[in-house]
Amino acid sequence: MKSALITGITGQDGAYLANDLINEGYKVYGAVRRGSTPKIGRLSFLNIIEKTNLVSLEVTEFSNVYNILTEIKPDLVFNLAAQSFVQDSFKHPILTTEINYIGTLNLLESIKLSGIKSKFYQASTSEMYGEVLSDPQTEETPFNPRSPYAVSKAAAHFLVANFREAYGIEASSGILFNHESELRGREFVTRKITSQLAEIINGSDRVIQLGNLNSVRDWGYAPDFVKAMALIINNKPNDYVVATNKITSVREFLRLSAIASGMRPEFEGEGLNEKCFDKNTNKLICEVNKDYYRPSDVVFLRGDYGKIKKELGWSPSTDVETIIEKMTKYDLDAFSGKPRNFGI
Repeated sequence: MKSALITGITGQDGAYLANDLINEGYKVYGAVRRGSTPKIGRLSFLNIIEKTNLVSLEVTEFSNVYNILTEIKPDLVFNLAAQSFVQDSFKHPILTTEINYIGTLNLLESIKLSGIKSKFYQASTSEMYGEVLSDPQTEETPFNPRSPYAVSKAAAHFLVANFREAYGIEASSGILFNHESELRGREFVTRKITSQLAEIINGSDRVIQLGNLNSVRDWGYAPDFVKAMALIINNKPNDYVVATNKITSVREFLRLSAIASGMRPEFEGEGLNEKCFDKNTNKLICEVNKDYYRPSDVVFLRGDYGKIKKELGWSPSTDVETIIEKMTKYDLDAFSGKPRNFGI
């Protein structure tokens, strides 16, 4: 039986990827941090916790990484572990670098020194483009990172290319643009919007606090994107942009989510004074808070997935309106007790 090791298996992407690989007949190992209680809610929600082999692994400790890899000798290694919240990277730049860069180095160096024939996938990110130098962004667009998170990810991305070229390791990177789902963490802006709108619908007086409503992102659906990961790792080593080539502002995401929740949203004011009201009830549902602006912000990202479509046949299959409908329905149902609480 072929095997796969997924770091970051308890996150959104890790859980969806594990589900797909299990369905394809892989023995799936999931790395969890030592000494912590694993957040297995997503795996339980997808009904795969009993089919997943959790292993204690700290990506920042080389000996631990080396020992695990040489013990299980996985055919595939998906490195999805990261300090992935951009805002937190400004507060914890060293921790972010240790996990995102040193963790990647430990995995690649372990594969190199042990001689195991694992194929390697690195979760790169559109945040590496930062203040973009071309539109849309492709595999050839220069990186221009604007956060410690993006800098650490760019360094890891170049590291993967170096190990591929210098040592012949079958290592690839997927430059994934924003991708959302019902299993997205509530700290991320999209899930923050849909979950807090559900709270308001159910009587909460808490007003949603957001940063720059003009920020624009290329938002795809996580279950679509993990299928791209599997295609990338199982083909000739290379780097690919995974995106939708369509853009939506934070303001529009909020507007569509509010409509999907049954509200009638209307925006008033500009800049830091902008607010959104539900005209069905005249209730304030969102206001801009300068505390949610990043010290250096990325305001526009749009990816061109032409290369992966041409070479591997992948295209996104879920538009942003459908993503919003799915997330909104999930969070509204959560207050009715329908889905299991997956503990994030």
